[in-house]
Amino acid sequence: MTLIDILKEQLTRHENKRNKPYKDSVGKWTVGVGRNIDDVPFSEDEIALMFFNDIRKAINDAKKFDWFNELDEVRQSVIVNMIFNMGYAGFCEFRKTIKHIVRKEYKEAAKEMLDSPWEKQTGGRAHELSKLMENGYLS
Repeated sequence: MTLIDILKEQLTRHENKRNKPYKDSVGKWTVGVGRNIDDVPFSEDEIALMFFNDIRKAINDAKKFDWFNELDEVRQSVIVNMIFNMGYAGFCEFRKTIKHIVRKEYKEAAKEMLDSPWEKQTGGRAHELSKLMENGYLS
């Protein structure tokens, strides 16, 4: 065993492995295997890896819709962006929007996107994405 292997085994046993942040014994926010994120923030590489994984998850969630692959890339980006923002379950609540997308009624889908609490929560994002949904490009 290498030093790294020994330390990985020891530290995982001593620190535990947690996939959600928690307060450690001295009140510091901690995640993973003993990562004190109060004092040791994520590096740019770690942020990029998490971001990539989150985008990939949102794309995979979007592909659960059989109509997703029929959309152009611009409208696909709208769906993935919304799923990234509110999660798959949150996006599924946009029943009228989805109904209009399936029917290729993009103007109506865009209107439904703005007729939601999500629009009030995200403001400019919702307006930009609704324009992309309606037009297939940002006008």
